Amino acid sequence: MFSAVIPMGGYTGWTFLQKTASRQQTVLNKSPEMARDVDYFRSRIGKIRTADDLINDRRLLSVALTAFGLENDLNNKAFIRRVLSDGTQKETALSNRLADKRYLEFSKAFGFGDNAIPNTVLPSFVEQTISAYQTRKWEAAVGQSDNDMRLALNAQRELASLGGGGQTDDTKWLTVLGSPPLRSVFQGAFGLPPSFSSVDLDTQMATMRKRSAQLFGGSEITQFRDPAQVQKLIRLFLVRSQAAASTTSSAAMALGLFQARSGG
Repeated sequence: MFSAVIPMGGYTGWTFLQKTASRQQTVLNKSPEMARDVDYFRSRIGKIRTADDLINDRRLLSVALTAFGLENDLNNKAFIRRVLSDGTQKETALSNRLADKRYLEFSKAFGFGDNAIPNTVLPSFVEQTISAYQTRKWEAAVGQSDNDMRLALNAQRELASLGGGGQTDDTKWLTVLGSPPLRSVFQGAFGLPPSFSSVDLDTQMATMRKRSAQLFGGSEITQFRDPAQVQKLIRLFLVRSQAAASTTSSAAMALGLFQARSGG
């Protein structure tokens, strides 16, 4: 069983991970389990023509979902069938109505509801999906040791593409707010409490922009095309997270000592 090597937490651990990630991920990709999954996907996916074909092959479906960070939906077959079958071209399509746009990208990538012939027959699609699967499995392996590191890796990857494109800034911020992993990093870096997600969406966006301007000098997501800004975001997230964990641990220790001394 592969285990990512992260000798310490916080930003120091992140720096170590950045230096060793390529070597560690290569080891993971060559592991027997990963190699078998990749070989199976590569040999079978070209025969898949419909959403039902994919749903009915649990092993293929597992690779496909994992490639888009949706592996927790492996048993939600009816839901995933609808996401895939609806496609993405109609406003009423399920993936267009979900806040989490990973489902939109998932449906668009396979093309079952959009194209007469799905993208599963394209060699480029197969290799892109395998690459995404390997990346997500690496991030999951990191998360087994330190979930904050997994969130940071996800943010680094997602922001590289989110900063560009022709979408409006509102749409990009909505993508952040609609993605649980990205939201966690931004909320943590901006020092916002978990309860922040319960306020109305307009207030959330206004607050995000204000905090972004205060901390980064700009309110638009496009600034995160700059790797230096991404690293600053991740540093803030990891430092704040580590500080919060330390405070919680100290409080728990103090409470334990108090209870021991009082006989409680």
